[in-house]
Amino acid sequence: MPRVTFNNKNALFFPALKSAVEEHFKSNNIAKTGNWKLYLKTAILIPVAIALYLIVLFVPMSGLLALTFCAILGFVLASIGFNVMHDACHGSYSTNSWVNDTFGLTLNALGGNAFIWKQKHNIIHHTYTNVDGLDDDIAKSPLMRQCSSQKWVPMHRIQHLYVVLIYAISSFAWVFIMDFVKYLGRKVYKTPLQPMKITDHMTFWLSKVLYVGFYIVLPIVLLGWKAWAAGFAVMHAVMGFTLAIVFQLAHVVEETEFEAVGDDAKVIENEWAIHQIKTTSNFAPDHKMISWFLGGLNYQVEHHLFPRISHVHYPALSKIVAAKCAEHNLPYNCIPTMQGAVVSHFRFMKALGAKP
Repeated sequence: MPRVTFNNKNALFFPALKSAVEEHFKSNNIAKTGNWKLYLKTAILIPVAIALYLIVLFVPMSGLLALTFCAILGFVLASIGFNVMHDACHGSYSTNSWVNDTFGLTLNALGGNAFIWKQKHNIIHHTYTNVDGLDDDIAKSPLMRQCSSQKWVPMHRIQHLYVVLIYAISSFAWVFIMDFVKYLGRKVYKTPLQPMKITDHMTFWLSKVLYVGFYIVLPIVLLGWKAWAAGFAVMHAVMGFTLAIVFQLAHVVEETEFEAVGDDAKVIENEWAIHQIKTTSNFAPDHKMISWFLGGLNYQVEHHLFPRISHVHYPALSKIVAAKCAEHNLPYNCIPTMQGAVVSHFRFMKALGAKP
């Protein structure tokens, strides 16, 4: 894999920021992990998802109503990923590792795999954010051109239109294709996959089999393949689009920066924390409903700087981060509304689609 290092020799920003954040938790006598707000979300979202699943399977209703419930289920499943799985896989859900590991498996219930995701997201994406050549989250070329260093092809002229379909099928591709590509190829993009224990292999295959059983076999037996196909497609379209667009609004917008690496070693001139500041953007920070459903992932700046702190603390931390950025003359990317972030993303994708 390409060798990339950050110029941390004279790092001043992050030590000062980290000290201020530590003082916040100490002076308020609160833990960095989740609290009742996160646990209440868990107690709401998971039962709602189970209820929606059972209603679709066992309660007679019109086809349109059934598809509506499938769409809502897809959105709720995405919210479980944002709120429960994301904190748990980062180790910020609880102070107990077994609790984090257990709730991290909600990703497997969504069809993914927690082991692979932790390496893809926690290690690679959070270290090499928006680094073309390493960050798997922007490695969709030539299908999509997400930064200027990626190769341009003629179909990119209309990518701002067809990416909507790509986002809609992204969770389906993740569950049935990309996980297997990473598992069988033993790497995440260009980074070798960490060795898996026997239990990791067993969990991978068992959860995939159970997913097929609960989301494909059982619905076909109870509802027929046509009804299943329609509902399954709607559920995945909503879940996939929701998951994909939230990431895009955090990293692939006009406000963020990108780096590129080839086969040679490269030193990024910024310290790691400044790199995170420049490659990440918040959006709709004052919208409480958006923050609730997205698990605080509209505060991506804070999340990338402090991934092991639960998202329930990000609104408070954002004031500290913004102040420290101002002190060090650093940008603090924050788009006031979700609508503005969506416009910025699609405008950026359209600009990248123009022939260089």
